[in-house]
Amino acid sequence: MKKSIYQIYSYILLIGASLFTTFSAAQQQITFPPDQTSKKIYLHHINGKIQLDGKLDEPEWQKGKQAYSFWQYFPTDTTTANGQTELYILYDDENIYVALKCYSAGDQYVVQSLRRDYSFPGSDNISILFDTFNDKNNAFLFGMNASGARREALIANGGRTISDFTPSWDNKWYGDAQIHGDYWIAEFAIPFKTLRFQKGSTQWRFNCYRNDTQHNEWSSFTPIPRNFLIMDVNFMSNIIWDKPLQKSGKNISVIPYSTGGFNRDYENDQQNSTNWNGNIGGDAKIAITSGLNLDLTVNPDFSQVEVDQQVTNLNRFEIFFPERRQFFLENADLFGTFGLRRVNPFFSRRIGVARDTATGVNIQNTIFYGARLNGKLNENLRLGLLNMQTAAEQENGLPSFNYSVFTMQHKMFSRSNLSGIFVNKQAIDSKDFEGDFNEFNRVVGLEYRIASADNRWTGKVFYQHAFTPYDKPDPFSQGLQVEYLRRNYRLEWAHVFVGEGFDAEVGFVPRDDYMLLSPEAELIFFPENSVFNRHSLNLDLRFFMAIGKDQNAFLPDWTMSEQQTELEWGFQLKNNTRGSLTLTNNNLTLLNNFDPTRLQDDDIFLTKGSKFKFLEFEGKYTSDQRKLFAWSVNPSLGQFFNGYRLGFGGNFTYRIQPYGSIGIRYNYNYIELEKPFRPVNIWLVGPRFDLTFSKSLFFSTAIQYNNQLDNLNINARFQWRFAPVSDFFLVYTDNYLVEEFSQFGQRNRALVAKITYWLNL
Repeated sequence: MKKSIYQIYSYILLIGASLFTTFSAAQQQITFPPDQTSKKIYLHHINGKIQLDGKLDEPEWQKGKQAYSFWQYFPTDTTTANGQTELYILYDDENIYVALKCYSAGDQYVVQSLRRDYSFPGSDNISILFDTFNDKNNAFLFGMNASGARREALIANGGRTISDFTPSWDNKWYGDAQIHGDYWIAEFAIPFKTLRFQKGSTQWRFNCYRNDTQHNEWSSFTPIPRNFLIMDVNFMSNIIWDKPLQKSGKNISVIPYSTGGFNRDYENDQQNSTNWNGNIGGDAKIAITSGLNLDLTVNPDFSQVEVDQQVTNLNRFEIFFPERRQFFLENADLFGTFGLRRVNPFFSRRIGVARDTATGVNIQNTIFYGARLNGKLNENLRLGLLNMQTAAEQENGLPSFNYSVFTMQHKMFSRSNLSGIFVNKQAIDSKDFEGDFNEFNRVVGLEYRIASADNRWTGKVFYQHAFTPYDKPDPFSQGLQVEYLRRNYRLEWAHVFVGEGFDAEVGFVPRDDYMLLSPEAELIFFPENSVFNRHSLNLDLRFFMAIGKDQNAFLPDWTMSEQQTELEWGFQLKNNTRGSLTLTNNNLTLLNNFDPTRLQDDDIFLTKGSKFKFLEFEGKYTSDQRKLFAWSVNPSLGQFFNGYRLGFGGNFTYRIQPYGSIGIRYNYNYIELEKPFRPVNIWLVGPRFDLTFSKSLFFSTAIQYNNQLDNLNINARFQWRFAPVSDFFLVYTDNYLVEEFSQFGQRNRALVAKITYWLNL
C-alpha cells in the first residue's frame, strides 16, 4: 500500500510538472486582448504650481486632460458608466499629479468617515493604481473619497484575490477633494520618492476605478471583466512619459519616535505597583536606487498598531492573523507568499510577537534592531534581505534570537516568475538558558509561480526543505496549485505534502505529516432581467491522508484521515447585497486529543483515534453597505463531532456621516456533545466606536469579550496626524478575567503615548 501511494504521488508530480511546462511554453503564443491595452496616456512635464484644493482652476490641468470614457464593472461590464469620470495626469520634477472629476446623479454622496484607509465598497471614492515596473503583478494604490479622506495600499500577485491587497501600508503623499453639486473633484500629488521605479523608465502601467453610490455602479478607466476583481493588475492602460524618468535626487527619510506610559500586570505577584516607562527609537528609509529600498529600525515600537479582532476557534489548528506592522509591509509578498497560506515558510508575525499564556492574546517581544533591503534590481529581478535581532525572554528561559531571510524573484515570460527563499532562526548564547528551544531552524524553498498573459491560468509549484538539530522523517513540504478561470466557470487543482519533519519555526505551518488532494470547480452565472447580479455554484473536495511518520497507532501509513465535501451557492444582488449558503460533509479521524469547545475540564476531550461523520450548514448575508444602517448575519446549524452545534454571528453598524460609525460584532455558539461533555454557550461580543473629528483626528475604541479565553479586552486609540505620515498616538489597553457568575478580575492594564515624525533629509 505504502509503495503504491508513493507511486501515485510521483505520477501526480510528473503530471503537474508536465502541465506547468506546457502552460509556460504556451504563454509566449498568447496575446492579450487588444481592446484592453489600446489606451495610452501621454504625459507632459509642467513647471507651474498645482494647488491641491479639489478644484481644477490651474491652466496646467488642461495639458493633462485625457479624452477617454470610464467603463462599467458593476452591475454589468458591457457598457460605459452612467456616472462618467474625467481624468487628468501631469508631472513635474518631484511629483506625478492626478485629478479626477467624478460626475454623479446628485449631491447625496455616501462618506463612511473621514478616517484614513476607509473601505471601498460602502462610499463614494476613487482609486488610482501604478504598475511602475510593468510586471503585471505588483502595483501601488492611492485612493480618496468624496470628502478628501485618503487611503493607500500595495497590491501583489496580480491582485487576483482579496488577500493580495495590503491596506496597512502607509507612506507620504498629498491630496484633497471637494464636492461641487452633482460632481466632485479629487486631486492627488504622489512624490516620485514614495514610488519605486526603474531609472530611465519611459512607460508605466496605470488604471483607476471608482464607486458611484448614487448610480449604484463601479467603473474603471480600463475595462475589467466581472469574473476578475476590480483591482486586477493585468487589466491596465499605459502611461507614456515625454522623456525618460530620472532618480528624483537624494531619497532618505528618518522617522524617530518617543513613547511614555505605564503598565501594570495584576497577575504577576512580584509586581505590586504600576511601572512607568519611556522609550525612544526610530526607522529610516534609504533609496539605494529608484527601485531598491533599505529599511532600518532601531528599538522599534508597535504599540500603536490596531489590535487583532478576536475570533471563536472551533478548529483544531492555529488561526492566522495578518501582519499590520509598517516595517514588514512594503514588498511583503516578496517574503511572505511562498508556499500556500497554511504551508508558509516565513510569517513575519513570528518575529517580535509572543503569546501571553494568561490571556491568550499576542504581546510584544522586544526587537533590538532590524534591516530590510527590498525592491527591484531591474524590471525582471526582485531582491529581499531581512535581518532582525530580538531580546531574550528570561521568564520563559529563552535566549535572544537572530532572524535572517534572503529571497529572490525573477520574472519569466509575460507574468510568471521563479522564486527562492532562505530563512534562518539562530539562538544567541543558548548555553545560558534552559527553556524549550532549538539551537537553530532553517528552511530553503524554491517555487515557480504561473500567471498566463491572458489571465486565465494562475498557480504555483513549490518545494521547501527544513534543516533542524534533530532528525525527523520527511523534513520537507511540496505542493502544486493551479487555477483556470473563464467568464462562466473556474477549475482548480491543489495538492500539498507536508512531512512530519517539516518544522518551519518562523513560518505558518499549523499542521504536518499529511498529504492533501483538493479538486475544485465553480460555475458562474450573470443573469439578465433578474434581481441577481451574479451567482455561482462551487464544489470543493478535500482529501487528507495521514503519512504516518508520527507513529500514530490507530491509522496505517498513507490512510485517509479526513475528507471534506463542500457545496456552496454564492450570490450578489443588484441592490448591492450579497451572501452564500454552504453545506459541508465531514468525515475524519482525530489524530490528537481534542476539546472542540475549549471550555471543558482538562480531563474531558475527544480521544485520538476516534472517528466522526457530521454534516454542517452555514449561511451568510451582508446588507447594502451604502445605507446608514448596515448589517450582516452568519447562521450555522448541524451535527458537530458526536453532537450538534447551533451558531449565530454577524455585525451591526450605524454610520454617523461623515464622522464615523458605531457597531457591534457578535458570535454565539451552542454546542452539545455526548457525555461527559457538558453543553456550553460560547460568546464573542465586540462593540466598536470609530469617530473621525477631521481628516487628521481619529478616535476608536474596541471592546472584545471572549469566554473561550475568559477575557474582556478594551483597546482605545486616539490618533492625531499633525503632519504627513507623522502622528501622535494615545493608546489604552485593559484586560479583565471574566468567569461566569463572578466579578471582573483585573489582568493587565497599560497606557502609552507615542509620537512619530517623518523627516526627509
